[in-house]
Amino acid sequence: MLSNTCKYALRALIYMAKYSEKNTRIGIRKISEDLHLSSPFLGKILQNLVKQKLLVSTKGPNGGFSLAREPEEISLWDIVINVDGEEFFTNCLIGLRPCKSHDTTTPFCPVHFKYEELRKDIARFYKETSLKTISEDIEKFEDLVRL
Repeated sequence: MLSNTCKYALRALIYMAKYSEKNTRIGIRKISEDLHLSSPFLGKILQNLVKQKLLVSTKGPNGGFSLAREPEEISLWDIVINVDGEEFFTNCLIGLRPCKSHDTTTPFCPVHFKYEELRKDIARFYKETSLKTISEDIEKFEDLVRL
């Protein structure tokens, strides 16, 4: 499962992909109000994404955050890996260790082989889905989907 931090990061970057304009920044207050998220918590998340080079930030009265690259160049994979790491894509479904660190002298867990295929499909989805794709798709469901 994705952490709440990662879910908030995804929501914030999708929001920026949808609402930011070229060469403009969106303030933390605006993002947190529109997404109904705690401004201090969101600020920490976004600063981390600046360090990871997914966002750019500017301080001051006209400051705020914007995407560091074009929305089609940032995948959901990029965000998840930079916030939660690869564990979501490598950990065993019912175990505590990553499947790649499995002791070969013991059997795999009962769901390993079925889940392995699903995990590959999930990873492919995250790698192939860009912020642009999501921000465009969300327009079709604006009355149903709230970032």
